[in-house]
Amino acid sequence: MHAHWEHTLLSLAENTPKSHSRPIVSYWAGDASLGKAYELCGKVAAHHSKSFYMASGLLPEEKRSAVRALYAFCRTVDDIVDEGSVVGRDAELDYWRNVVQGILHPRPNDLIAQAWVDTRSRYHVPSRYALQLIDGVARDTYQTRYKTFDDLATYCYGVASTVGLMSMYIVGFKSQDALPYAIKLGVALQLTNILRDVGEDYRNGRVYLPQAELKAFGIKETDLARGVNDDKWKAFMKFQIARTRQLYKESEAGIALLEREGQLAIGASSGFYQGILDAIEANNYDVFSQRASLSNWQKISRIPALWLKLFFLP
Repeated sequence: MHAHWEHTLLSLAENTPKSHSRPIVSYWAGDASLGKAYELCGKVAAHHSKSFYMASGLLPEEKRSAVRALYAFCRTVDDIVDEGSVVGRDAELDYWRNVVQGILHPRPNDLIAQAWVDTRSRYHVPSRYALQLIDGVARDTYQTRYKTFDDLATYCYGVASTVGLMSMYIVGFKSQDALPYAIKLGVALQLTNILRDVGEDYRNGRVYLPQAELKAFGIKETDLARGVNDDKWKAFMKFQIARTRQLYKESEAGIALLEREGQLAIGASSGFYQGILDAIEANNYDVFSQRASLSNWQKISRIPALWLKLFFLP
């Protein structure tokens, strides 16, 4: 890793176990209520993210359910921040902080927490990353602007790289060398979200795009408010997309450091999101009045070439 922000993020991710133990007990071993909990997590993933749901479907059954439990945990925390009442928000976030640390047992009717606690304990996912995710998502309650790309990268780590690091424990990884690649892929994925959702985020009072870079390209917030898609905006977006694509490219080497059965799912997630960048370009960089996305067929059509590429990995 070279850039200052990369060193900063790696330091946030370190101090976790240097290896991971494989799960011993399977949740398929007869707990019906836990089976219902995992089933609900699958429904949450299917409803909120078709890309994630499709990519996770490329994993073996048990790991597929586990990463969907991870997704449901992340989604629940995100919804607490975005949709919860200000009064109850802090108490709910504290509940989740206590649950992921094992200080509190999940509420009897909280199926998502039950599935996530089971997944986290069986796959030995460090609670540190779950806590960093909660703190990262909570950042939206008090910060709506980011001065520099370094500042934004730290935010991306909290809300996305942490998810990649937790996923890594579920899909399996061969060595700690995989960490920086998981971090970088998380940043790339979140930057893609940010570029896709500029208009929607602005309407919600948030501008994630680095203030210094907007200024460098001569773009004011009033331009965002009016959805101005002029030459300055196009130049700005071309710069952002090029950097994000470079991060995807640099993260690719990390896929070989994952267990074989998890490589296609992670590669597909990366490929699907890179397709969103293509869609932004196809929409002539208009991220104000339309949402860039891929059809199911566009996603599926990317998988064979990816499978072939991964097949020849050592």
